[in-house]
Amino acid sequence: MELTTKEIVKKKILDAQEMVRDYEVYSKKVNDSEVSDLFKKFAEECGYQASNLQKILKEKY
Repeated sequence: MELTTKEIVKKKILDAQEMVRDYEVYSKKVNDSEVSDLFKKFAEECGYQASNLQKILKEKY
């Protein structure tokens, strides 16, 4: 079964949101402050991706 563009965008929104949650949780669990800060940065970047995908979904679909 082949996915439509809309379905792919929706899936990637969910994937990005899950990555945000994962990185936020991991940033609090690790003992290394450098790794923790990096995970926080990754969470922000994934949030930005999810936000942009949601914008595209609303504008085009």
